[in-house]
Amino acid sequence: MELIANNRCFGGEQRRYRHTSTTLHCEMTFSLYLPPQALQGESVPVVYWLSGLTCTDENFVQKAGAQRYAAELGLIVVVPDTSPRGDGVADDRDGAYDLGLGAGFYVNATQAPWAHHYQMYDYVLRELPGILHHVAPQASAQASICGHSMGGHGALVLALRNPDAFRSVSAFAPIASPTRCPWGQKALRTYLGDDVEQWEEYDSSVLLARHGCALPILVDQGTADDFLAEQLCPEHLSAAAQESGAQLQLRMQPGYDHSYFFISSFIGEHLEFHAQHLRGATRV
Repeated sequence: MELIANNRCFGGEQRRYRHTSTTLHCEMTFSLYLPPQALQGESVPVVYWLSGLTCTDENFVQKAGAQRYAAELGLIVVVPDTSPRGDGVADDRDGAYDLGLGAGFYVNATQAPWAHHYQMYDYVLRELPGILHHVAPQASAQASICGHSMGGHGALVLALRNPDAFRSVSAFAPIASPTRCPWGQKALRTYLGDDVEQWEEYDSSVLLARHGCALPILVDQGTADDFLAEQLCPEHLSAAAQESGAQLQLRMQPGYDHSYFFISSFIGEHLEFHAQHLRGATRV
């Protein structure tokens, strides 16, 4: 475990670590914000953020403006990378942005050559929390999860499949039904093979319709998002919530697109949403 960056920020510390992942069989980086409460020795709840296609752990840290809210609310924010990386890690041979490096889709791949490294589902769910409690013993057992686009898909799937691990889940412009959109179909077929039943285990709309969810869910979607109709399809998630009676709040935000301008506009509300469910924090 190597601390490779540490910056003072809103009374807390924005850190970046490098480590050897036993799940992904490569070196990984992740970012970690410790609020001032944690530096003072208090036990602090955790929010995991999962980023979207082409991102690393640094995009959210540098663009979203989350640290100010996390400092005021007393939240640790953990941001993993979006895929395994390094020499020997499989990548799309044509260099496509939506497959391979930067595009792990938060699944456990079963197909060669991807399966050896692309186990992002297990990395986020199992390995990363153990590492967190090693580097930040102030982290409490209470956790929530959120993400953007591909990361919104990952956050929803992880929460729906593991409701005991999280107190709440939120997403910005998530890929709401990857079995029914080009991004998802390409990735799921490549990583999991042709068995659609395996794909459905990573489709939040299918999971929500079948099993429901006791967790509160917040989703923001911009109406000016270029990917809205073809790739994101929030109507499937909304229909699944109505069918299952889940606590989904889907907010269509007029004029907002898919960028970090959108995320930075509402990240404070998302962190407050999680804080309220983690420990009843008050409004920023």
